[in-house]
Amino acid sequence: MNRPDLSRLRPWIRAGSLPALVTLCLAAFAAPIDAQAARPSNADPHPEAALRAHIEHLASEQLEGRLTGTDGERAAAAYLSAMLREVGASPLPGYESFEQPFEFTAGSRDTGSGLGLTSGDQRRDFTSAQDVLALAFSEPGVAEGDVVFAGYGLEVPDGNDFGYDSYAGLDVRDKIVLVLRYSPEDATGEARATLARYSGLRYKAMLARRHGARALLVVTGPRSAGAGETVPMTFDTAAAGSGIVAASIGGEVARAMFAALPGERDLESVQRELDSGNPHIAGFALTGLQARVDVRLERERREGINVVGMLRGAGSTANKPYVVVGGHYDHLGRGRGGNSLARVEEVGGIHHGADDNASGVAAVLEVGRALGGARFDRHIVLAFWSGEELGLLGSNAFLQNGGIPPGEIAAYLNLDMVGRMRENRLTAQGAGSSPAWARLLEQANVLAGFDLAVQADPYLPTDSAAFYGAEVPTLNLFTGAHEDYHRPTDRSERVNVSDLARITDFTETLTLRLANADSAPEYVRVEQAASRTGDRDSVRAFTGTIPDYSTEVEGLLLGGVIGGGPAEAAGLRAGDVIVRFGDHEIKNIYDYTFALDSVKVDQPVEVVYLRDGQRLTITLTPRARR
Repeated sequence: MNRPDLSRLRPWIRAGSLPALVTLCLAAFAAPIDAQAARPSNADPHPEAALRAHIEHLASEQLEGRLTGTDGERAAAAYLSAMLREVGASPLPGYESFEQPFEFTAGSRDTGSGLGLTSGDQRRDFTSAQDVLALAFSEPGVAEGDVVFAGYGLEVPDGNDFGYDSYAGLDVRDKIVLVLRYSPEDATGEARATLARYSGLRYKAMLARRHGARALLVVTGPRSAGAGETVPMTFDTAAAGSGIVAASIGGEVARAMFAALPGERDLESVQRELDSGNPHIAGFALTGLQARVDVRLERERREGINVVGMLRGAGSTANKPYVVVGGHYDHLGRGRGGNSLARVEEVGGIHHGADDNASGVAAVLEVGRALGGARFDRHIVLAFWSGEELGLLGSNAFLQNGGIPPGEIAAYLNLDMVGRMRENRLTAQGAGSSPAWARLLEQANVLAGFDLAVQADPYLPTDSAAFYGAEVPTLNLFTGAHEDYHRPTDRSERVNVSDLARITDFTETLTLRLANADSAPEYVRVEQAASRTGDRDSVRAFTGTIPDYSTEVEGLLLGGVIGGGPAEAAGLRAGDVIVRFGDHEIKNIYDYTFALDSVKVDQPVEVVYLRDGQRLTITLTPRARR
């Protein structure tokens, strides 16, 4: 027997009319229903074919990975503009085009920084990149002054279980501050993890500036991973400056600076004292030593392009008159930045970004096509961001100056990596941003029938976080990480288009409900997890694990492992669930992040994991993060 077509139920579910829904359900089993009658006249009768076409074009060789600021990005923007015209969208008020350009810093380059040291009548100058290298977020300029060593340059904010202040008792105003990279090496347990969270270089620069220092110098100590090496400029290349002259120095420079100390007190012995984590071990002035720091830095400015259009709503007095549906269309180009996970044989290849995030872009386009002939109250904005991979640049630029004040946006739906569904699992992230999401998701899922995982945390590494920070209720749809993430192998043929079509319908239903609701969803401030306060540079240990954020399990479910990384070498693979890492029981991603803060580079860690119901144990040796 043929199953009845239930497509006509969707408008009733959107409208929330239960009596009409019951009546229509009974009618559905009594007579067949014309599926096309439920869709707007301009909807593509073959949505899977349209989705496939979008993804194949955006992930093609010709667009070369859609890196922000490149010809590939501009070609993708032109395609998206053409598609917005096709679905009947118009530019936002005040704009003549769908394209909204924004400027960004594409990278930083040291153009010849130097350091001069003067002690008595002795002077030494250092100019090589192995001896002195600007930190990517430094302000260019010259700073001179006496040198003060401030240990690890840490300050733990109030509210933690213990106090730690490297600047206690030190006068660094108008001086050059020297600090060690990372955090105390021999600290253990919660103390080690807490200190690590506040050891990011930007945080250290902010503290030095706040205490009145003229410049910050950072050295990787002899007892730390990468001892004596300057900090590569691949970190933080797209970010703004820090308001202070800042550079890293090599081991030879540090030895020269400590040579003026009396006795046999060198940097290694000083670091060993500090590495206990004892908060009472203080820094000190390097008496008689003056430094002249000359940071020469060139920031490359480029232009990125957001592509934004609007389907005009019928209501003129709607509370918060805009609903925004979007996703980022940029990717990694040939992967020469710091985010590529390409294996050795893949380096330099085009990172196609079919799932990340041509899949989300294709879905947003088809939501626009399906709604082009519908009636709704609020305006529906279809948005495609660039610069997401460089730090949410496009979405932040839009919120600052994109034609719509954030206070007029009722809600934001984001789609990022929705093309690789497994076992019918769809994850809705950020649901804690509003109490309205629980019911909306439940209602939309009546016909969709997903195994829906609802997660509260809105602090996500995607564009929804920018909107959440602007006090807009947000939701991010996601089908999970996989081994092709940020590799050239993320190609269009690997996208699951049939399930992507279902996700597109699901998003359409959510969008219409938001556009027709009497009032906008209430915004809720969610307390940020402590483990998110650090940055990439504060975590020394690299394990090569790829967490699967889409599935709620007790432990850390692996979506994959990075080729050639410690996890792969230890025998871990996709589907394994880590339940213990060293001395730490792992219940979730936060426990795992805490554990990574606590382990040491090149020291084996016992890992307990579940595979096919069996509890197994292996030894994993973390490497230094580069």
